[in-house]
Amino acid sequence: MESTPAAGENIAVLRKARGLGQAKLAREAGISLSYLSKIEVGERPATPPVVAAIAKALHLPTARIYGQPFLEPSEQADLLNDLRGAVRRHTLPKEDVPPPEVLASDIRKAALLRADTRYLELLRMLPKLLGQVTAAALSSRGEATAWGRVADVYGCAYAVAHRLGQPDLADMIVSRQTWASQQTWNPEAEAGAAWNEAGTYQSAGQYEDGLAIVERAVSRFEAAGDEGPHRVVPLGSLHLRGVVLASRNKDRRATEAHLSRARELAGQLSGDVLRHNLTFGSGNTALYELAAYVELGQPDRASEMAVPLLAEPPSGLRPSRVGRLYIDAARARLAVKDLRGAEEALKAAFAVAPQMAEVHPMSREVLRVLFVLHQRSRPDLIAMAERSGLA
Repeated sequence: MESTPAAGENIAVLRKARGLGQAKLAREAGISLSYLSKIEVGERPATPPVVAAIAKALHLPTARIYGQPFLEPSEQADLLNDLRGAVRRHTLPKEDVPPPEVLASDIRKAALLRADTRYLELLRMLPKLLGQVTAAALSSRGEATAWGRVADVYGCAYAVAHRLGQPDLADMIVSRQTWASQQTWNPEAEAGAAWNEAGTYQSAGQYEDGLAIVERAVSRFEAAGDEGPHRVVPLGSLHLRGVVLASRNKDRRATEAHLSRARELAGQLSGDVLRHNLTFGSGNTALYELAAYVELGQPDRASEMAVPLLAEPPSGLRPSRVGRLYIDAARARLAVKDLRGAEEALKAAFAVAPQMAEVHPMSREVLRVLFVLHQRSRPDLIAMAERSGLA
């Protein structure tokens, strides 16, 4: 992996390129001068809300601050171009329709690769698979299951584009996912598309707009009709998206409202369920609660909550969720100055979800700060920094 700066380092470079002093940028971003200084030199991590505020002050997208850390950049650039081409020609698939059992098997494989954070392998199969599922749906005469599969595969594509720092591609994918979900009456597919649409606002730091997307989607889904366990996963997932958006917006009341509803819905399931690329249940809800405490400035509470979760992560959760648990635990431990504990949590994230840990903005920020604060050579930190391109 090539060396790419983390968000905190990019802030200093972009600030100077705009000719802004630290004091002026801190004032316009609504943070203290001391806090900004510590972010730039690597003594504090640049959190998502702070990145959003600084991006707004610098008149830049958040993606410009985060940068684009890649694994094997040349291969990824080629694969992303292939995916971009497939998304662009969404009504003109070049692929033939494979046998139904082959198509179903490939769709399941893509969903598992996404859940296991194996982004490179997923990226290699997505362009062809998108063409195949679309060709099948276009020949199905409006069959709901066929179009739901198209929406699901676009959901996998969104995960790759989002995690690999491609916000423009992610936006285009969400529009295609929404298009696919609206080709026939399919409330679950529409909820999944709304979940990702709200995610684009989350990535851009536009938390209030993201919350509006979530609330509109919840209202539409609840008005769609029938009851049943199949409705719990998309509805609960929308509320979990609301938890993230509200907590990053520092809205405690909205955070608790979405969290309370998610707990209520999770109580209707016997465990965590992965359905249409959405994971929901009591275990995943607990992980979102922990992350919310970090965002709301309660890292001590998050660290305390992390102890039993790290000792025994909720069963049934895939690496995409367990890896995020370790990253959030690392953030919480860093905030309470448990540097060794933060390092151990990051090591666990790299072990269970390496491709996510190597590129996740907060994993990279925590790693950068640990590297600075330890002020001495630590082999494990050096190894993780090299894998993340922070050398």
